[in-house]
Amino acid sequence: MSIFDKIDKVVDRYTEIEQQMADPDVLADHVRLTELAQERTDLSDLVETYRAYRQRDDQLAQAREMAAAEEDEEMAALAAAEVEELSAELEQLTARLRSLLIPRDPRDDRNVFIEIRAGAGGDEAGIFAADLLRMYSRYAEGRRWKTEIVDESETGIGGYKEVILAVKGKGAYSRLKFESGVHRVQRVPQTEAQGRIHTSTATVAVMPELDDVDITLDERDLIITAEFSSGPGGQHMQKNATAARVVYKPTGMFVKIQSERSLTQNKRLAMAIIQARLQEVEQDKQSAAVAAERKAQVGSGDRSEKIRTYNYPQSRVTDHRVGFTSYNLPVVMDGDLDPFIDALALADETEKLAAATE
Repeated sequence: MSIFDKIDKVVDRYTEIEQQMADPDVLADHVRLTELAQERTDLSDLVETYRAYRQRDDQLAQAREMAAAEEDEEMAALAAAEVEELSAELEQLTARLRSLLIPRDPRDDRNVFIEIRAGAGGDEAGIFAADLLRMYSRYAEGRRWKTEIVDESETGIGGYKEVILAVKGKGAYSRLKFESGVHRVQRVPQTEAQGRIHTSTATVAVMPELDDVDITLDERDLIITAEFSSGPGGQHMQKNATAARVVYKPTGMFVKIQSERSLTQNKRLAMAIIQARLQEVEQDKQSAAVAAERKAQVGSGDRSEKIRTYNYPQSRVTDHRVGFTSYNLPVVMDGDLDPFIDALALADETEKLAAATE
């Protein structure tokens, strides 16, 4: 099925919706009318862009006929210029139509939790986890997103066993969702006396912050306890049991949050992270079900394979999913992730467009 065959079906549905909304029976049914109005809104951008495309396509055909038939050189030149201008507009409209055909992830505009865990490699893996935390923090800073460490387990030598970074900003999930997976580092650890290169790993999970309606937690499935906060914060944090530890009994999953000043705030944030993790589990199940039928691994969130290697001796960073490589590792580690994310987003869009027009 061509892209225009697909769009023609959308236009037919749009026309059908408009006809239904004029039906007296539908007008009397507020719920049905609201559903149709929302569907029409969802389709309107594609339909209006397609109508603009058809208009420009007709104008281009006329301009080409005029350019071919015109004997006056000046008028022929004007017609040729119009052909060039309309052709450029058609290319832009075609690209816009392709983009509109791609199913949009409704979670794209949401805030995210980035969970970074040290993997293989001992202390060096923990230090690498800290490096990744800084990389994502710097990337968020460049986009003027707000960040906050909401949970952390330090190694004592400047690393992390686990750390959760909350990132708040429009489109955070749309940009960071491709970061989920195993990240591998190859370098000489600071503790290595003989200068040997070690390979270590850290896992990254990017989870969208959810609305309450997505995953509802049953209070009976939770064990919520108040604990004293640890770490920096002075006497205030030690005098009050403000840290919240929430355990989800069906799976044993737990989160302890101490970043906020009140028990209620920490409890709410801990439950939000539990919700996000449960949603991620469901998303992984769905991804696994279709993974065998998909050739590309972009966006699958499969943690069983490394997605990116950071090679310090060669100052090289390679994303294995799309074969994209940068030879400026310091800049990447300072948060310059857009070249990688753009390449991954393009591959993802290409795959989704192919699926949409099958």
